[in-house]
Amino acid sequence: MERGNVEPEAILRLEPDRVVFLDQRRLPEAEVELECRSAAEVADAIRTLAVRGAPAIGIAAAYGYALASARGEDLAAAERVLRESRPTAVNLGWALDVVRRADDPAETARRIHRDEVERCRRMAAHAAALLAPETRALTHCNAGGLATGGYGSAVGALRAAWEEGLLDHVFVDETRPLLQGARLTAWELEALGIPHEVIADSAAASLMAAGEVDCVVTGADRIAANGDTANKIGTYSLAVLAEHHGIPLYVVAPSSTIDLGTGSGDEIPIEQREPSEVSTRFPARNPAFDVTPADLIAAIVTEEGVHRAPYAESLAGAVVA
Repeated sequence: MERGNVEPEAILRLEPDRVVFLDQRRLPEAEVELECRSAAEVADAIRTLAVRGAPAIGIAAAYGYALASARGEDLAAAERVLRESRPTAVNLGWALDVVRRADDPAETARRIHRDEVERCRRMAAHAAALLAPETRALTHCNAGGLATGGYGSAVGALRAAWEEGLLDHVFVDETRPLLQGARLTAWELEALGIPHEVIADSAAASLMAAGEVDCVVTGADRIAANGDTANKIGTYSLAVLAEHHGIPLYVVAPSSTIDLGTGSGDEIPIEQREPSEVSTRFPARNPAFDVTPADLIAAIVTEEGVHRAPYAESLAGAVVA
């Protein structure tokens, strides 16, 4: 595999007897493929972050269900184990709902993948138009091709802005405790030739105060009907800092991330991961996500365009069927 290759089929793909992932746990040191031969193995790959990112785990779940169908597995059990693998990202349940109704689960799962990549390209173009020339952006976690099955949401927006000559530099939060920014986003930006620097999460405030950050661009794992947005833990802190410094925060995510059945962020389930990811010596708490209130978000960008407050109105027509 060519270094830095984040083409859709290099990230995840369905084969007749397996689902194959680029194992994100091994990046950036090694590009290794992980083969899963049952829905339970796909669920384990999702749970252990071999594949991660809301759109990507939706695609992965759809592939896992299609694999279970092809293998003659108990489909109710397959759906259950896949649905329970990670609770916060709404894309996972949405993709399962689509593929389990399909006459041809494999083709439907592949269509979900193709459609998500195309949505990313469209939303990236919309989001890039929000950036002024010589923009210095800050991003959190990883919302590139790895997280979306190809091209990227927030990082896709930065990629499009770079290609249009609007982006000058990207600050990449490490993203504690698992370093998705330092390991994955930086790896993708390096492959794309986009100037960037990795920073500790706690360095963002000082950079904003120094006038070095023009905007914050993140992805999302679930967007409630009122615009409250769940994303990787630490995003809420960035939103508060950005508001204090007069810096816009843009959320870039596909319409499959919008959950109109969830009224507000208070209703979004927050995944609690193993404390050992934070500390193996002392008691620890490890929420995987936090919720950014809608009033701290300058705009939510989907493939349908730029949505602004009041989000209950602007998001209502943006949900994918």
